[in-house]
Amino acid sequence: MRDDVDQAEVLCDAVRRAAAAGEAVRIVGSGSKSSLTAGAAEASRPARLLSVSEHVGIVDYRPEELVVTARAGTRLKTLESVLAGAGQYLPFEPPRLHGGGTVGGAVACGLSGPGRPWRGAVRDAVLGVELVNGRGERLRFGGQVMKNVAGYDLSRLQAGAFGTFGLMLAVSLKVLPVPETEQGRVLALPPADALARCRAWSRRPLPISGLCWADGLLHVRLSGAASAVAAAAGEIGGDDEPDPRFWTGLRDLRLPQLAGPGLWRCVLPPAAPEPLDECLVNWGGAERWWRPRADDARVRAALAAAGGHGRPFDGSFGHRGAGTLAPLERRVSERLRAAFDPERRFNPELTARPEETHAH
Repeated sequence: MRDDVDQAEVLCDAVRRAAAAGEAVRIVGSGSKSSLTAGAAEASRPARLLSVSEHVGIVDYRPEELVVTARAGTRLKTLESVLAGAGQYLPFEPPRLHGGGTVGGAVACGLSGPGRPWRGAVRDAVLGVELVNGRGERLRFGGQVMKNVAGYDLSRLQAGAFGTFGLMLAVSLKVLPVPETEQGRVLALPPADALARCRAWSRRPLPISGLCWADGLLHVRLSGAASAVAAAAGEIGGDDEPDPRFWTGLRDLRLPQLAGPGLWRCVLPPAAPEPLDECLVNWGGAERWWRPRADDARVRAALAAAGGHGRPFDGSFGHRGAGTLAPLERRVSERLRAAFDPERRFNPELTARPEETHAH
């Protein structure tokens, strides 16, 4: 496959034809994240499958400005290979589910890697987006510098929207220099003590880029200047990380603790005492992968009481139904959907049905 193919007009025309025919549009990239949306209800009208997998290429790369613009179908491994050649990387560490992934898919799913609290989330790296709206119009938001927003930052709304606001054609992303050195430490600690350590370290100017507790072990990743990493490793203590693949396994969600059914991804205040014992705790306590034994309603109530939220990490993960959003989030989401895609053309099975929305 060629590594530079512009299919923007082909994709725009396909959306216009779908609009004229009254069809829904289901967007797909490499298909690596299809397991996150497979359980959503089917659309109630004919749907056109629209792939961006051949809309590929790096449109613009300015290493000195720390910004790259790539077409939505560009493979993550292709982009990261180019960045590595200039000593740079994507700070939000997008997961390679099933070993694949595209730039558009990484933004659409909104999943960030182990360094999210220290390096920023997907949305923090998005500087600009070019997309096709539900009318087949080609729109651009944002730009290629950090301070480029006057008004609503519409480009970053695409992070985590699963394509429901439009078909992304290209994305401009902030990149960072690769750290001079990286080192992993591991300490045997019970979960409450591990969280206490994480809170204490977070108040210090330590070069931490990852904190994850699993199966009685607190894993610490240090990144930065060699002298700073060495000093921090001496202060933190513990042993050398025994598994050099731990952090890539965590990034790509391939650790044994993240396999199998019944898994929830929960986002909570880092100091929340529950759920804890049966979790893999990432981001120093803010992200917890949990297999609850209660029904969904009780799980959501428990997470809300702890000041957080969560959703099953299965085929319904990408669904934004009335049962997965707070009332205010639901109203804002529907207003945005009405602005970007008033006919609910893009991935309609991933959003709440109108009757479901207005019933709450």
